[in-house]
Amino acid sequence: MQELSQGEAAYAKLLTAIREGTYMPGDRLREVEVAGRLSLSRTPVREALRKLESDGIVEHRPRIGAVIRQLSQGEVVELYEMRLVLERTAAEMAAKHASAAEIDALEALNEEIGAATDDAARAAALNQKFHRGIYLSTRNRFLLEAARALNNALLLLGPTTLADEARITVVYDQHRGILAALQEGDPSRAGAAAAEHLQTSLRHRLKVMQA
Repeated sequence: MQELSQGEAAYAKLLTAIREGTYMPGDRLREVEVAGRLSLSRTPVREALRKLESDGIVEHRPRIGAVIRQLSQGEVVELYEMRLVLERTAAEMAAKHASAAEIDALEALNEEIGAATDDAARAAALNQKFHRGIYLSTRNRFLLEAARALNNALLLLGPTTLADEARITVVYDQHRGILAALQEGDPSRAGAAAAEHLQTSLRHRLKVMQA
């Protein structure tokens, strides 16, 4: 049981390191290096790598070893298509079920995003909280589980697209559109605003990939 908990700890640490950009898509994950960097022993790191491989985050390449997967442009488009379906549905359901307090909390998060124009990592973390807040306000555990299942694939997108003030401002403004629809309890408008937001994000992601 102790070894299992160590393996889970290693898995959680590696996921955090990938999420924060310590390790990027295409990076090789050497057991010794990962163990040293994350202050872990090699056995739980090996277990964590196996779990990441089963999750589809890591792939094993002959003569190279464990490598974080890189998504092709086609896979990125497919991923965003799924995100769009989920985000639209989440916004529509949140318009029906979100409480005033939940909407206030989302507004506060968005104001923090708008103020984080000089800190891309903070803006990205706040953005994740904002979208998770919408899912939580849907009152639908199955939708929330579907979003969780997509999270692993989102790690493979690489660096945040919130890399400059202009991009953060666009995200902030589009969030305000979603929030206005939530306040009015308008599912159709909320879903449309969420879909537009994801389409903009996809266009920016593809532009970064092609640069």
